[in-house]
Amino acid sequence: MLKQEIEDGQASLADPAFRADVLRGFKMRPRAIPARWFYDRRGSELFEAITDLPEYYPTRTETAILRRIAPEVAALAGPGRALVEFGSGSSMKTPIVLRALDPSAYVPIDISGDFLRESSAVIAGAFPGLTVLPVEGDFLRPINLPAQIADAPKLGFFPGSTIGNMVPASSVDLLRAMKQSLGEGAMLLIGMDRIKDAGVLTAAYDDAAGVTAAFNRNLLDRINHELAATLPVDDFRHVARWNDDRARIEMHLEAQADIAFTIDGHAFTMAAGETIHTENSHKYGPRDARVLLHAGGWTPIAEWTDPDDLFAVILAEAQPNRLAP
Repeated sequence: MLKQEIEDGQASLADPAFRADVLRGFKMRPRAIPARWFYDRRGSELFEAITDLPEYYPTRTETAILRRIAPEVAALAGPGRALVEFGSGSSMKTPIVLRALDPSAYVPIDISGDFLRESSAVIAGAFPGLTVLPVEGDFLRPINLPAQIADAPKLGFFPGSTIGNMVPASSVDLLRAMKQSLGEGAMLLIGMDRIKDAGVLTAAYDDAAGVTAAFNRNLLDRINHELAATLPVDDFRHVARWNDDRARIEMHLEAQADIAFTIDGHAFTMAAGETIHTENSHKYGPRDARVLLHAGGWTPIAEWTDPDDLFAVILAEAQPNRLAP
């Protein structure tokens, strides 16, 4: 009786949107859960570990690009902009931009509150004269930014090719939400991963040390903890595969046996070989990236890549909507 009361209490404290997405996702065929729910505290920590792996080229490649181009970005953006980072995580790339930009304020936005507060404190300590205004929230929708930056010109920062985690239609919706949050005249500095050899891509999402597998399975641990679920985590295998037709890496959790479990009091079964689709990571060619930005209301004004053309960083501007070019 006491155990059940504890489990009921845990479920009642869960984010209602998390509960709704998980239950909906397990009822769907094929099953799927939005990748944004990876990022509880443990998930955020595991992702930061992924970025240091030898197979995971995006972080080190984008970081090198940012170090090279930061002065040029600052010159194009102009002085006094508030830097608004969407999905800030540990903000490890942010100091590169902050040092070059000399902004009026820094506004990190993240869905993981604990991680957000810790990383914001690190930035505040490193830049003692900087106004840091963290916002805990879901940046997939328009965000009400702090009143302190209402009149400041803004530069959105969306590194890490996170835009690739969404299907193109959702990516366009996100870009439009960013434009609404930041306002016309704002700029957006965004990272996008390039299409490349499938072997390089697959290795980046299925590392030899198994960190990405732990990151993927942590989603099941989160469901068990927050939704009083009984998912047998050890019975799931991490799968990463390249879908050439859709130009994306897909991550799945594959059941290794016939299983039965409950989530928030709802009963489910899965047969061996069935999967839960947990993440997409779309890759974009140069023209694809520009078309996507235009569709979201952003006009590219500068683009940089690395010598091997593995990754691109694009600066775009939110211009008024037009009916014709």
